[in-house]
Amino acid sequence: MMVKPALRNAMLALMVSTLLGCSSVDYANYSDQASQTEADLSQRLLAQLLAESKQRDAATTSPVAVATLTDLVNVPELQQFITSALANNPSLQQSVVALNMAYAQHGITSASRLPSVDAGFSGSATEDSDDSYTTDITVSWELDLWQKIADSSHAALKDIASSQASLQSAKDLVAANVMRSWLDISLQRQLVAIETQRLAVLENNQALIMARYRVGLGSLEDLDNANTSTASTRATLASYQEQLAQSQRDLTLLTGQWTGEELAANIATKFPAVINPISVLGEQNLGRRPDVKMAFYNIEAESLRTDAAYKAMLPSISLSASLTDMAESPSDALLTGPLWSVLGQLSAPLFQGGLLKSQAELARLTTEQSYWIYQDTLLTAVNEVENSVGQEYSLAKQQQYLTEAQMSAERSFVSYEEKYRQGLVDIFDLLTVQQQTYDIEAQLATTIYNRLVNRIDLGLALGLGVSA
Repeated sequence: MMVKPALRNAMLALMVSTLLGCSSVDYANYSDQASQTEADLSQRLLAQLLAESKQRDAATTSPVAVATLTDLVNVPELQQFITSALANNPSLQQSVVALNMAYAQHGITSASRLPSVDAGFSGSATEDSDDSYTTDITVSWELDLWQKIADSSHAALKDIASSQASLQSAKDLVAANVMRSWLDISLQRQLVAIETQRLAVLENNQALIMARYRVGLGSLEDLDNANTSTASTRATLASYQEQLAQSQRDLTLLTGQWTGEELAANIATKFPAVINPISVLGEQNLGRRPDVKMAFYNIEAESLRTDAAYKAMLPSISLSASLTDMAESPSDALLTGPLWSVLGQLSAPLFQGGLLKSQAELARLTTEQSYWIYQDTLLTAVNEVENSVGQEYSLAKQQQYLTEAQMSAERSFVSYEEKYRQGLVDIFDLLTVQQQTYDIEAQLATTIYNRLVNRIDLGLALGLGVSA
């Protein structure tokens, strides 16, 4: 029995509409939710930090414009190390390769949107019959009726954007590590200088006590205590010297150009100026952070793959055209008198044991997982900003108190030195006060270092980075 055209068209329309109904699922638009969450959190966080900054720093001067992470540290010589690290650091080059792989994957996905052309040539020889040669050229193309292939291609583009953000994050981290190493070398040189001064004083004291002991004016306990202090300081100095050497080697390693020798770096013992990025909080946005960008692009990519997975349950239309020529010699078979054929095909999955439905559900769950990864990344970013800002204010107070303590210790040392000359105190009291002065000086240098490093961390938390 033949089916009438009208009935056949109605049956086809019913089948298509049924499959469309199966594919239209009501899952949340996670990318829109993520954008709104990031905007709300950024606005509330930055408004709060700006208010705190104005209350604490009401008397500060006008802020300095900060566009990149390297703007925070005012050391022109540092830029050559950052440039070398960005060009040669092995970890960074791995991110570059990952980005190139994402571009290659996009090329593979996009190729499905274009027609494919295949050519073939075959020959056969059979006993008691003529040789036969066949040439054919086939062009095939799947119509992207539901934009399924387009969704997969756009998802690959989002993967590229995610890889670009990952590369930017790696660049920012390398630059920050170079800056931290620079500051660490400066700190270690200051600590070496402090311990060297302390050792010189203790050695003079040791010689004085030895001279007094020989003439019977001192005790053996005094001599042992002097030897203990001198030996302990020598051990501390040796530790600082090795830490300084390690910091220099770390800076060399970050540049990715190990040559068996440390790079020549004229790093002063005085800390460089490091700008506080809190002064430009109004111009920052958590959406500038590469890790937040990467997590957001992953949501968009998985959302597109989810759409493609549901559209895989819809009918597909493919077209193919071929030219075929058969002859008894290779030259005559080169499409001299070809036969052409055109084939149009409509296919729809009816039963695959729930495979397509399970794949679509897996894609949807992957999208939801990406959304929660984004939420975790965003909350971590907020936490890092708050912790870095809190550290900035705490370390500022510590630096202030230690500066006051250092001034008091220096005044106390001058007073004890005058009393010692007058014979009112002995040498041990004077040395105790002097040792306290050195301890506070070392503690102050370490606190300033921690504060400057924290400003670099705050710059990263706010999304400041090196130039793309």
